[in-house]
Amino acid sequence: MARRRFFVDLFANGKAELHGDEARHAVDVLRVEASQRFELSDNNSVYLAEVVSTRKDRVQFSLVEKLALRPEPVRLWLYVSLVKFDRLEWIIEKGTELGVERFVPVEAARSEKRLADGARKRMDRWQRVARSASQQSRRDRMPEILPPVGLGEALGTEAAYRYFLDEAEGAPVLLNVLPLARNAGDTVALLTGPEGGWTDAERADAGGWTTASLGLRILRAETAVLAALAVLSMAWATIAASVDHNPIDTQPDGCQRL
Repeated sequence: MARRRFFVDLFANGKAELHGDEARHAVDVLRVEASQRFELSDNNSVYLAEVVSTRKDRVQFSLVEKLALRPEPVRLWLYVSLVKFDRLEWIIEKGTELGVERFVPVEAARSEKRLADGARKRMDRWQRVARSASQQSRRDRMPEILPPVGLGEALGTEAAYRYFLDEAEGAPVLLNVLPLARNAGDTVALLTGPEGGWTDAERADAGGWTTASLGLRILRAETAVLAALAVLSMAWATIAASVDHNPIDTQPDGCQRL
């Protein structure tokens, strides 16, 4: 069984600590005790660590050994049009589990105007949501969550592949526009629309992006985001897995076919 992972603020002198609510949850709910071992990340490195002492609001660890980081098959950047905050929070939680590296809320023409200002006040809460989801999914690093931007700034993003998710009739299915040659560590940007959908002007502005759909059904905004992320995540993970597990074909003449 995989060890539980916690994120801490820093490693110092071979030690680390959990504070506040996270420490209280560890002690009261998870029943963390001295001598137990867990994995810790400071968002840069990962260590196996042993609990030295516990209090109601503090858990102290001693670092045992440094662990190898796991390379991510793809760098996913999600540019998500602002939707109601309960749904956006769910997108951040589940997107973190699916490996999103960067979340950027986008103010689209049909986004509710109050949401952009409100989003700036929720950054701390979203960071906590991402932290918890990162621990649950045993990520090495937490995702970055940036303040809201306008659509023009989002469209200026540079990435190896850029997908503009659209429910418009005639848009090709996402699976059919993915590159055949995919490499580990590719940057993939996904731009998703608001609950009211894109305007024709926004579609025209997104001409430099690859338009893609999720098929015939009209999905809720948050459903569409997670479905597209799952497709992209698994498309690149499948390539990485085939490289890792493809055996070397040794020919009778001693040559190796890769």
